[in-house]
Amino acid sequence: MPRRERNKFVKRGQVIEILIEDYAFGGKGIGRIRSEEGEFVVFVPNTLPGQLVKARIDKSKKKYAEAKLLEVLKDSEDETTSPYQQIPGAPYIKLPIEKQHEYKYSSTMDLFKKIGKVENIEDYFDEFVSSPNVFHYRNKMEYSFSAIGYDNEEKTDVDEFTLGFKRRGTWWIGENLNKDSGLFDEEFENSLAKIREYCEDTKLAPWHAPRREGFFRYFVIRKSYKTDELLFNLVTTSYDLPKFNLQKFANFLVELFGDRVAGLLHTINDETGDRTIATTGSIDLVYGKNKIVEELLGLNFEISMKSFFQTNPKSAEKLYTKVVDYALENKEAVDNTVVMDLFCGTGTIGQIIASKANNTKIVGVDIVASAIKDAKENAKRNNITGVDFYAADVGKFLYQHPQYKNKIRTIILDPARAGIAPKTLKKIIQLNADRMVYVSCNPATQARDTEQLHEAGYQIKKISLVDQFPHTSHIETVVLFEK
Repeated sequence: MPRRERNKFVKRGQVIEILIEDYAFGGKGIGRIRSEEGEFVVFVPNTLPGQLVKARIDKSKKKYAEAKLLEVLKDSEDETTSPYQQIPGAPYIKLPIEKQHEYKYSSTMDLFKKIGKVENIEDYFDEFVSSPNVFHYRNKMEYSFSAIGYDNEEKTDVDEFTLGFKRRGTWWIGENLNKDSGLFDEEFENSLAKIREYCEDTKLAPWHAPRREGFFRYFVIRKSYKTDELLFNLVTTSYDLPKFNLQKFANFLVELFGDRVAGLLHTINDETGDRTIATTGSIDLVYGKNKIVEELLGLNFEISMKSFFQTNPKSAEKLYTKVVDYALENKEAVDNTVVMDLFCGTGTIGQIIASKANNTKIVGVDIVASAIKDAKENAKRNNITGVDFYAADVGKFLYQHPQYKNKIRTIILDPARAGIAPKTLKKIIQLNADRMVYVSCNPATQARDTEQLHEAGYQIKKISLVDQFPHTSHIETVVLFEK
């Protein structure tokens, strides 16, 4: 076998300093190394043009390399100062929001040209929808405990009790969150240091990732914007549990946050993998209730610790409004027909459409049975009629429910990040709908699917971008396809 030719610029594992010159989709900054050998491209995620960064090479190919950001050594001229503690989950918090929107718009359009082969994509552009809350918009946050911290003076890891987030570019080092990060609840994050002190005072050990041992693992919080309540989940191992008084910890949280405390759950996770909810283990209610209620466009949804729910509910309202607008745009074409909400999850979109369209039958389909159970309960709670939910595989749906054959005129697609598998997309095309409203949290896979839809006779009619996650590289797209 011929040896794969290596590049002469960088090796895997090498740490380099590089100036970021351009921005590609998904927050990938582009740096270039120039020498007599020529020019070589290095992609560094979560960086911006104008930043000088320190990065570690993860993948080294013949023509380019991919690196992991370790540290921003010099800010871009576009960045401003921020009153918040910088965390890895908000790499662009110092960049003015208008500038963030510019980068998101141009890189997404670029993607549809390159991958989706839609040269004139700008002609179909409808709207860039901003998040109503630019700061403190998240309704869920996961904080990690760690027995290894970081000394910024000495630039080395140290033994210390931390509660916050993993240090950028590492899986074994934790960094304390000492004040508001600008993403979640301000009162809560400004009190996190007190919660850390309480846990540290118990003398029980935080999780030591390399040794895979310790008691405290994660602290997960969900927030309702409707009621302002907080639902807590403390995740620990079982080993030292008899030494920790869960009831006393619940009382401490009530002392801190009063009637904002909806409830405290306790999860046992003895697995060595890095996940908050273990596949084995238990989750028990210690205090209060195990669910909170959130409102979206006038409808109420019960959320448990495990429920999938939009992370930025205020922006989700804008996203769903856009989806409904596209789905019901040609009202005459929709009346007396069936709208299919595929990958419907807990049925949010279907219920919102059912509450707005009178003579339309909504069918929600998802392969996850527990999500469909939640969807049915939510519809009942909201007194929504005209919507039926089925736990089914899209390929078999029409065989199992022939009553819908040739009646589905509009399909709403809201797949997971990985997009739609080509075989599944083929089955969706065979449903023969006139229109598709395709919602995506990963425009790269949506652009890929656009080509297949195009070949099947579907054309893009409109595209909108919705900023669900300010200060990150994420963007959601809503595309209307018509035959």
